[in-house]
Amino acid sequence: MLFENYDPLKGEMLQILDHEGKIVNDKLEPKINKDTLIKMYRTMVLGRVADEKALQFQRQGRMLTYAPNIGQEAAQVGPMAALKDNDWLVLAFREFNAMLYKGVTLEQAFLYWYGNERGSRYDDEVRVLPINVPIGSQINHAAGVAYASKLQKKDEVAIVFIGDGGTSHGEFHEGMNFAATFDLPMITVIQNNQYAISTPRHKATKAKTLAQKAIAYGIPGIQVDGNDPLAMYVAVEAARERAIKGEGPTLIEAVTYRIGPHTTSDNPKLYREDEEVERWMKKDPIQRFKKYLIDKKLWSEKKDEALHEEHKQNVLETFKHVEETGDVSLEEIFEYTYENMTPNLVEQMEYYKEYLKQGGNE
Repeated sequence: MLFENYDPLKGEMLQILDHEGKIVNDKLEPKINKDTLIKMYRTMVLGRVADEKALQFQRQGRMLTYAPNIGQEAAQVGPMAALKDNDWLVLAFREFNAMLYKGVTLEQAFLYWYGNERGSRYDDEVRVLPINVPIGSQINHAAGVAYASKLQKKDEVAIVFIGDGGTSHGEFHEGMNFAATFDLPMITVIQNNQYAISTPRHKATKAKTLAQKAIAYGIPGIQVDGNDPLAMYVAVEAARERAIKGEGPTLIEAVTYRIGPHTTSDNPKLYREDEEVERWMKKDPIQRFKKYLIDKKLWSEKKDEALHEEHKQNVLETFKHVEETGDVSLEEIFEYTYENMTPNLVEQMEYYKEYLKQGGNE
């Protein structure tokens, strides 16, 4: 079994694709069909292009505070490719690429960061929970979704993402302990991007790895090269198999790096050196995956150039549409608190409408 071969206490890390895009563990190379491989790469590139543009939009005052994902594409897309359409994705706030792969549209993702709650309303068939900013609470949400799936005897799992800093929050422990105790079909991916805002991982916990936290819950834990989409695919595929068999949750630590700031309100130059960032940029998951696909004769530099241009135009056109249609109405401010507005909310909304009619200042 995969998890028995990697001891988190020893820091043994699962890797299939090295930094140069070469297979280093051919026995574990997954048999992923061509269409899925190309979808994975296209999504990673779209995420990167959209991410870079979102930073520009925010700096231009055209978007609200944004959480960049640059460098973490493989840690998100690899897991999503290993899941089924009926599985649930439970978000934190830095899973832009995972959302896109799972079916959230680029317009919906941009609307959220634009400040419009319509960005949290996904298509009915898209099994993705809204973005969750309070640190750690998404673990409990995922445990609840997985518990419901188990009670209803459905062959589906819930995958949830959290950052390395989030594993120090109480709700991480509570959700993980609950999931383990009830053998819930849940997969937790820790995106260890080395920093909880400005706090480096080694100062946040004395644990040698974050994967070893699984030992306390009596479940498997594995440390994976988070910049290797194939390794992430294999780990989640194996975790899903366990979950569907009724064997309970799995904890996966994706070792990756946040190339950009924590959010657009952050200045990472205050707490880390440029040399460190440059070292990690050489491990770029997109460049690694591109080389792999080219070696397999599934991709080319010419196709890559065309793809980047396609995504660039798509991103610009999509955001232009968001700016033209994304203004929030007064009613929406109140309507998105509950499924149905409570009497108190209706009263508050009507009061505010009257206040504005009397010349009140918004």
